[in-house]
Amino acid sequence: MHIGLVGLGKMGANMRSRLRAHGIEVTGYDRNPDVSDVPDLAALVAALPTTTTDGAPAPRVVWVMVPAGAPTRGVVSELGELLAPGDVVVEGGNSHYTDDLEHAAHLAERGVRYVDVGVSGGVWGAENGYGLMAGGDPDDVATLMPVFDALRPEGPRDEGFVHAGQVGAGHFAKMVHNGIEYGLMQAYAEGYELLTASDQVTDVAGTMKAWSRGTVVRSWLLDLLVAALEADPELGSIDDWVEDSGEGRWTVDEAIDRAVPLPVISAALFARFSSRQSASPALKAVAALRQQFGGHAVRPAEP
Repeated sequence: MHIGLVGLGKMGANMRSRLRAHGIEVTGYDRNPDVSDVPDLAALVAALPTTTTDGAPAPRVVWVMVPAGAPTRGVVSELGELLAPGDVVVEGGNSHYTDDLEHAAHLAERGVRYVDVGVSGGVWGAENGYGLMAGGDPDDVATLMPVFDALRPEGPRDEGFVHAGQVGAGHFAKMVHNGIEYGLMQAYAEGYELLTASDQVTDVAGTMKAWSRGTVVRSWLLDLLVAALEADPELGSIDDWVEDSGEGRWTVDEAIDRAVPLPVISAALFARFSSRQSASPALKAVAALRQQFGGHAVRPAEP
C-alpha cells in the first residue's frame, strides 16, 4: 500500500518511519524542504498510485498531521481540489470533532471520503506503536486497516485500535482520552508534592518507582514521571508553567453542554491555569478577606 502523509513534525516523521518499517510506502510532504519527499501537495498527490499492482482501481489515501484549526482547514481544502472521487483524506491531528463534520461535508461535495483518527503515543509511538481511535464509514475504515495495523502497537487489534463510530467519533474519543490524561497527571503531581513536603519520606523518586509494579496506580504516565525524577530529582530545571493543548477545555465544554459532571478533569484544567500566574489575584483576595473578617495575618508582597 502507498499513502501520502502531510506534516512531518515530531509525530508525522515518526509515523512515516514506522509505516515504512512495516511495509507501507509513504510519500511525505512538509513545508520544511529538508524533511519533505516532494515540493508541494500537488506533487504528493501526483506521486500516489490510482491502481493496485494488478491494475485494479485503488483510492489514493492522504493522511494529514498538521496543527488543528486553520492549518488543517487549509490542507483539507487544497486536497479537495487535488483528489478525485473515491479518494480518502485521513485527519490524524488534534482537531475538534465538529471540524471533522465540516471537513467531511466539504470533501463529500467532491466525492472525496473522510476519516478522522485520534492518535496517542507521542514521541514514543515510533517504537511502541500508537493508540488509534477512528471515526468514519466502515468501508473507508476497512480500506485503511493496513495502515492502522502498521501504526498500532503489536498484539490484539482491539488493544490499541478502535473504530469508534462515524465521522467525528475518533476525535471525540481522543478528546475524552486527553481529558482523562489531565486528571491522571494532576493526581500524580499532587501526590509527588505531598511526598516532597513530608519529613518521613526521604526517597521520593524511589517511592514512586516502587508503585510502578504490582500496585493499582501503576501506569505508563507514572513510569514517565519516575524517569523525569531520576534525571532531575528536584525538577529544578523545569518551570512550573503548564500549557494545555485545548482538548482539556473541549472536554469540559462538552461535559457542560451534556450536564455530565467532570469534577476531576475540570479541576486539573484549572490547575494548569493556576500554574501560569506569577501571583494569584484570587488568592490575594482570599488573604485579604481572611484579614478583614478574622484579623488573620497576611504576608507582604514580594518586591
